[in-house]
Amino acid sequence: MLEKKKGLTMNLQNIIEKIPKAELHLHIEGTFEPELMFEIARRNNIVTRFKSVEELRKAYDFHNLQSFLDIYYEGANVLIYEKDFYDLTFAYLLKCREDNVVHTEIFFDPQTHTHRGISFKVMFNGIFAALKDAEKEWGITSQMIMCFLRHLSEEDAMKTLKEALPYKNNILAVGLDSSEVGHPPSKFERVFKEAIKEGFLTVAHAGEEGPPEYVWEALDLLKVKRIDHGVRCIEDEKLMRRIISEKIPLTVCPLSNIKLCVFKKMEDHNLQKLLQQGVIVTINSDDPAYFGGYANQNYIKTVEALNLNVGDVVQIAKNSFQASFMSDELKKSWMKKCDHFLGTSKENSK
Repeated sequence: MLEKKKGLTMNLQNIIEKIPKAELHLHIEGTFEPELMFEIARRNNIVTRFKSVEELRKAYDFHNLQSFLDIYYEGANVLIYEKDFYDLTFAYLLKCREDNVVHTEIFFDPQTHTHRGISFKVMFNGIFAALKDAEKEWGITSQMIMCFLRHLSEEDAMKTLKEALPYKNNILAVGLDSSEVGHPPSKFERVFKEAIKEGFLTVAHAGEEGPPEYVWEALDLLKVKRIDHGVRCIEDEKLMRRIISEKIPLTVCPLSNIKLCVFKKMEDHNLQKLLQQGVIVTINSDDPAYFGGYANQNYIKTVEALNLNVGDVVQIAKNSFQASFMSDELKKSWMKKCDHFLGTSKENSK
């Protein structure tokens, strides 16, 4: 059990720990804990520029998205074999089990690996095998979302899409991540159009560092079903009305937002305002190895800082299933289980 934090009642902490959740914004490469990174580097005879786990952790002090991405891509360089990708993914799924994340829709970045000479097959097979083993052993369901790196070219993204086609029965959607500023969604309009033709659903990172205009583009040009991050939607009243009326979910990542200086401190975060206005807002961990917390820690820190209550926590957990790509039947089943925590709680406010 997580250590009780100041200002968080045991009842509320227990609900956060026990309530079922779906995680919808998680980069599998971003779950690479330093200990595992060093272990895989040693077995693959790769020398990193960091001499110890402690030295690497000290480097996790980011001032913006790019400073994080520089270390993120460097860490990925030690992933070479199927076993490496399996071990990386399975380690994350162990965290899901601890945090009662019963369904996860993970992002993976093929270009991060194919540009290093690692085949799509090696990467995909390792990740997919771990997901299937976790479902068999613990009942954790999952989907795979292939993301294009927006700092690379449209041509490169199209090439990656073609590489993915033999595996498309096991890849539910395509997404867009990496450096946002200067790389608007419109840059990849044709790629997403082709992806939709091939039967993929679409999502995209927008409105984190980039302006609300990027969210408009993601909706209108990429035809996305949900927005990853999207916290800057609140700057545009017309966009907010659309997000609410069309029930477009936002996959918000609170600890990530603080670590990357989107907000100065958690008390400044706008998640509560989004929730109160009727946005289908969810809580996710993004790149938890780098940003200091998996699903439950993101819930706890957010609840503490914004003074959220039991009803808020239950609604956010329900939102995670509503916003997922699960079947409607499964969504309703999990949301009903979330409602159970309202009925058993004697605390509806703090």
